[in-house]
Amino acid sequence: MSTIYPPIEQYRLLAETNNLIPVVREWTIDMETPISIFKRLEPESPCFLLESVEGGESLGRYSFMGFDPLWMLECKNGAGVVRTRAGEEAVSGHPLDILAGQVGRYRCPDLGLPRFFGGAVGYFGYDLVRYLERLPASAPDDLRLPDCSFMFPETVLIFDHVQHTLKAVVNSMVAENPDVSYERACARIHRLREKLDGQFPGHGGAPAPGNGEDQVVAETSPEEFKTAVRRAKEYIAAGEILQVVLSLRLRVPLRTAPFEVYRRLRVINPSPYLFYLDTGSTTVVGASPEMLVRVEGNAVRTRPIAGTRPRGAGRDDDLAYEEELKSDAKERAEHLMLVDLGRNDLARVCAPGSVRVPQFMTVERYSHVMHLTSEVQGTLEPGRTALEALGAVFPAGTVSGAPKVRAMEIIEELEPSRRGIYAGAVGYLGLTGTLDTCIAIRTAVIRDGQVYIQAGAGIVADSDPEREYQEVMHKASALIRAAQGGD
Repeated sequence: MSTIYPPIEQYRLLAETNNLIPVVREWTIDMETPISIFKRLEPESPCFLLESVEGGESLGRYSFMGFDPLWMLECKNGAGVVRTRAGEEAVSGHPLDILAGQVGRYRCPDLGLPRFFGGAVGYFGYDLVRYLERLPASAPDDLRLPDCSFMFPETVLIFDHVQHTLKAVVNSMVAENPDVSYERACARIHRLREKLDGQFPGHGGAPAPGNGEDQVVAETSPEEFKTAVRRAKEYIAAGEILQVVLSLRLRVPLRTAPFEVYRRLRVINPSPYLFYLDTGSTTVVGASPEMLVRVEGNAVRTRPIAGTRPRGAGRDDDLAYEEELKSDAKERAEHLMLVDLGRNDLARVCAPGSVRVPQFMTVERYSHVMHLTSEVQGTLEPGRTALEALGAVFPAGTVSGAPKVRAMEIIEELEPSRRGIYAGAVGYLGLTGTLDTCIAIRTAVIRDGQVYIQAGAGIVADSDPEREYQEVMHKASALIRAAQGGD
């Protein structure tokens, strides 16, 4: 597709029944990467980059980047604001309903583009649970992050790693005179091409020298965390819960540009969900291994991950750790419990009898760890939406516990502050209704010169407090290295 599509004649016809039309140009770009393109364009915030390394080992087919948002949505405590180029509009209500209304106002034709070419990209913080369940509010909200933050980019770039092509998509709002909006979209694509043909800006953001581990400040001391683990085990022994996930937050000074933290993280810890979200006031970078929920058409799926071992020094060590993981009765019992929870969650929005588990307790290897994973699938009931599916599974049992509501009450009691983005969801809601979200783990929040890192461990009846503390620190290690400038 060396020319712009659709042609003006088709655009005029589409404008009769649609209020948003993707205007697209594609070209071969086999000497570039998503990172080099993002650096070359140097988009102003808000902007994003979404990448994927399937199974932690091979690149996903598409990478997506977007900028020039038509609007930004942020919600907090039932109130929200939509910021457009014309000004601000106050909104109120449930964030899922507000987001659905914002995206649902667009009528868009099907031009055979990849699964995401436009829509809302951003995050739901863990505190979305407060719109879904009645929970106490005792933990302080020290970071004051929005409950959700989404952008709707006018410009989306789709990098195809198989065909080695780049699609530039301008999501054109149809003007009263369609020729005017079409010409504006074409001009934007031409400017993009000129920037891509320009000189590469170089590395940028050189890291400042660090002092090693003494830069890491923990919100909770090791002994305080282990005390919380022992208290959680008391709740388990009393029969109130079967499992609860307790987390610990760390803080590291920001020594470089946030995008450089992302660049290092994607090398240190390649994962199925790699993301860089610059919302303006806050940057979120992550390398999450775990899908929360994906909806394409009426097909919905989730992929619980529970059970962890470190990677070995070589193949024999890897195999030994894998056998140890698969034969560990504690890990298997915890995993089965969370798969059952995922099945029950999906059953709330899926057609009766459609929920199934096609993949059960397989081992997936990542750069630093290996995990037990399963996949739960179902078919949405007629009339149900992708965001309803997200609400049904949120938050994942793998970052809360079981039974879920009581586990979340205990989290509120035992963790010293609100979780913010950690254990929430990062992803997109596309213009065609497609939803793809991951759990916000292996995720760093960057603001005010600090990098906030949080990791958790699943606590069960026979958990060892020291071992759980070490697991949390191991999960945080890749993010700490990325923030400090380690390789």
